[in-house]
Amino acid sequence: MRRNHIFDTCKAAFQKHGYLPIETPSMETRETLTGKYGEEGDKLIFNVLNSGDYLSKVPDGTDKEDSRALTKSISDKALRYDLTVPFARYVVQHQNEITFPFKRFQIQPVWRADRPAKGRYREFYQCDIDVIGSKSLLNEVELLLIINEVFSGLGLEHISISINNRKILAGVAESCGIQDQFVDMVTALDKWDKIGEEGVAEELRKKEISEETISNILAYASTSNLDKIGELLGVTQADKGVEELKEVIGHLGNLNISNVNYDPTLARGIDYYTGIIIEVRVDDFPGSLCAGGRYDDLTGLFGLKDVSGVGVSFGADRIYDVMEEQGVFPADISTTTQLMLANFGEAEAAYGLALVTRLREAGVHAELYPDTAKMKKRMAYADAKSIKYVGLIGSDEMAAGKITLKNMATGDQESVTEEELINVLNA
Repeated sequence: MRRNHIFDTCKAAFQKHGYLPIETPSMETRETLTGKYGEEGDKLIFNVLNSGDYLSKVPDGTDKEDSRALTKSISDKALRYDLTVPFARYVVQHQNEITFPFKRFQIQPVWRADRPAKGRYREFYQCDIDVIGSKSLLNEVELLLIINEVFSGLGLEHISISINNRKILAGVAESCGIQDQFVDMVTALDKWDKIGEEGVAEELRKKEISEETISNILAYASTSNLDKIGELLGVTQADKGVEELKEVIGHLGNLNISNVNYDPTLARGIDYYTGIIIEVRVDDFPGSLCAGGRYDDLTGLFGLKDVSGVGVSFGADRIYDVMEEQGVFPADISTTTQLMLANFGEAEAAYGLALVTRLREAGVHAELYPDTAKMKKRMAYADAKSIKYVGLIGSDEMAAGKITLKNMATGDQESVTEEELINVLNA
């Protein structure tokens, strides 16, 4: 029920903004997934063995100790790593059936071949929204509004929303003359929250980047003022990134949204991002609760060129863990039953079954306790499920056409007709 509360809150916000639901298969071809998530991301893809005698299909001469070469021979499918890449494939496949810009949401599980830990799972749900076929930055603004709406609806109001732009990061690489090592730089910066400044510097050294260049990268990473980026980097493609961020922040300011901040260390190591990137965190919890960004030509990898998209993904399982830690789940969230009818015997059960059927038709969430157990056990069941009312039906009640209604919170009991019962429960 708690997980559904997260799903329902996300879904309500998505639909309010005009997003339509789709689903994609759990498995994709390895070709579809690989090469989209960076070197480290590709290592976490769950490969699926080919059917049958998969080892018989390994070509002669294949080095059995070379895991990558062997994998290509024994696996041509994989479990989806995220929902964005399969979505891009879906758009290409259905390009003649959908209207652009296409706004979709998707709530489905994804898989990572990761070591389970706090905030890290092998299987988890993502709640994705994307709009594709539009380059307007109003889409980024809308996504940030939805992020605030979802987390406010979930009771998580003290969140940190960070934004950056991959164009700025590309400008840093350009200014430093390491365009060919852009991925190395981004991968290192993406670990800033985990390993800190010195850790990032060490990661860059491992990639044989000079100390002068590392110093320049760290100088950029400590510059949180957008107006100073140009001064620091000179005329580079970062200028366009700064312009885009200022436009989005300006729109948010006009809407009195003040919890979105520029973070120069935000990098998002996934390869397909090209513009504004977004990440949501809370204190004392590892990993982001929501993240995403702009991708200008992801569909081009599948044959549909020049179709820009942007989206974010809410990590339902991480959100669940944070909400549980902070105790912000609604107290009655697990309550689905309004009334439980106690079962005192065969005749009472038959009477109760007919009654509970009529109550459900009237819109009441009701259930009949199936066994003629002791009253203590029946009441314990109702307490455990936070059922507010218990209906007691014995021979006297059946003769009078009434029900003894017990309020489990107060202990009060009253004799009511069926009509009165429905009115109480639907009040």
